[in-house]
Amino acid sequence: MENKRPITTLFILMSLDGKISTGATDQLDVDQDFPKIDGVKEGLNQYYEIEQTMDYYSLNTGRVMAKIGVNEKKAEKKIDCEFIIIDREPHLDQNGVRYLCDFTKRLLLVTDNLEHPAFKLKNEISNLEILYYQEGIDLKKMLEDLKENYHVERITIQSGGTLNGEFLKSNLFDYVHIVIAPVLIGGKDTSTLVDGESIMSIEELNRLRSLKLITCKVLKDSYVELIYKVNR
Repeated sequence: MENKRPITTLFILMSLDGKISTGATDQLDVDQDFPKIDGVKEGLNQYYEIEQTMDYYSLNTGRVMAKIGVNEKKAEKKIDCEFIIIDREPHLDQNGVRYLCDFTKRLLLVTDNLEHPAFKLKNEISNLEILYYQEGIDLKKMLEDLKENYHVERITIQSGGTLNGEFLKSNLFDYVHIVIAPVLIGGKDTSTLVDGESIMSIEELNRLRSLKLITCKVLKDSYVELIYKVNR
């Protein structure tokens, strides 16, 4: 295991067929849609209870944050963790950045966009840190910087399928922690646990990552919890 970077755990709620969204548009989302589905909503709270036990540092994307509405929200409480948000587009506006800073102990915003709205707030918000990469975001370098400069030892990754694909391609997952909801979603354009570019030849099989099962637990209401260690 590499000791220059934090230990990473991919933690995701997904359907039995590997979908991490209920559809292919940003208007569809498991957090808002699963509570509406009979046979799924009954055991959903178990996922959120497990989520509370994860690492102090949680990594996600600006797109996911915008999708759940942080650009329109006002934080009513502060949780005891720090967020690392990768936002290239940007998907967050100034209100979204303010919300995340009000909601978490500290926001570590990672971007390669010098026009990101967070730069206008840097001198105003004390718990906002910006990691700016002029030449593009190298995930391995970002993780090493987080450990060296911010003493981050462990990170829970809860990002979308595309970024998960980048982490997988760079071999940056140490553990995979999945809660499976009892539902089939389908749809070839709906995001899965890991998306990104497909391999196209036998020579690329070395990009696949085998796993060792650590925990398999049957939860209530037909939910299942799986924890794997990534083989190296």
